[in-house]
Amino acid sequence: MDDERWMKRALHLAEKGKGRTSPNPMVGAILVKDGKMVGEGHHAKAGEAHAEIVALQQAGEEAEGAILYLNLEPCTHYGKTPPCVPQVIEAGVKRVVIGMEDPNPLVKGKGIEILRKAGLDVEVGILEKECRRLNEAFCKYILKKEPFVVLKVAATLDGKMATRNGDSKWISGEASRRFVHKLRDQVDGVLVGIGTVLKDNPMLTARIRGGRDPYRIVLDSRLKIPEEAKVIGTSPSKAIIASTELAPKDKIEKLEKRGVQILILDSKEGRVNLKSCLSKLGEMGMMNLLVEGGSQVNGSFLDEGVIDKLLLFLSPKLIGDQQALGIFGGKGASNLQKATALKEIKAKRIGEDILLEGYLESGTE
Repeated sequence: MDDERWMKRALHLAEKGKGRTSPNPMVGAILVKDGKMVGEGHHAKAGEAHAEIVALQQAGEEAEGAILYLNLEPCTHYGKTPPCVPQVIEAGVKRVVIGMEDPNPLVKGKGIEILRKAGLDVEVGILEKECRRLNEAFCKYILKKEPFVVLKVAATLDGKMATRNGDSKWISGEASRRFVHKLRDQVDGVLVGIGTVLKDNPMLTARIRGGRDPYRIVLDSRLKIPEEAKVIGTSPSKAIIASTELAPKDKIEKLEKRGVQILILDSKEGRVNLKSCLSKLGEMGMMNLLVEGGSQVNGSFLDEGVIDKLLLFLSPKLIGDQQALGIFGGKGASNLQKATALKEIKAKRIGEDILLEGYLESGTE
């Protein structure tokens, strides 16, 4: 079907903005006239022109009488750029095919209504599931003002993250590690616990050509982080330490003078309250968050029910040893009825490893 074919193209265009549009959604637009594409565009970066405006400018007079394909409902409100709906009407577009309604309460159905009142033929819901998945982080953020949380784990086939003496380099293969650097380029923040910083001293940067480094967030309730830690040294202004009232004031001052952001948050059982942390990161405009923690951090996120998506890189290795470090610490489920289930599971090869991808749903209480 032509509508689906052009919508797939719009989704492909939208994806070009991955990691650059936050806190805006990724949007692609195609203008089609007499079965031929006359204009196309995507939202390249927050603050820049929206996809439909780029496509309209490219099409020029050819936009009159054309069909506009968009993976997301066009906006009706002023943000950093003017609303798009009036410009679509003014250009003389005759039909608009939209993948999904915008979940943003400022828009939600208003753009569709205005287009229809202006006499345009509007169809909504073409490849809706694919459109929602592309902007899954935006859909959560715009409604809850919290980042979409992706937990990334590398483990052996028997579920071990490290040997009993902490050796974990490298469980995953080189192809998987390159994949993770691409992920870092596409998210707003990467989060680890202080244990990972003290043990591995990671940089948490996106080491790919043209890559953009995310914010680096460390959960550190007592501010144990060394001042020479690599997460700080590479660019202090992009380092965020989530701590508590247990943090020593003199160290807070030292780190803040270097440009590090220190968040003093509620504590829970002596650790940073994760829900308070996610709420604060949302306030700061962080739309998506990659968690690369150790066993304890992974377990805390699981226990709190705040993981949206799991990326599990399984390496074709076996460690054995019941004292070797498992994927999840924490309290866990006391019985299978309370276990957390995964849905929409996908599997693919990444070099020598297998990547399992799934969405989490809480177990029954």
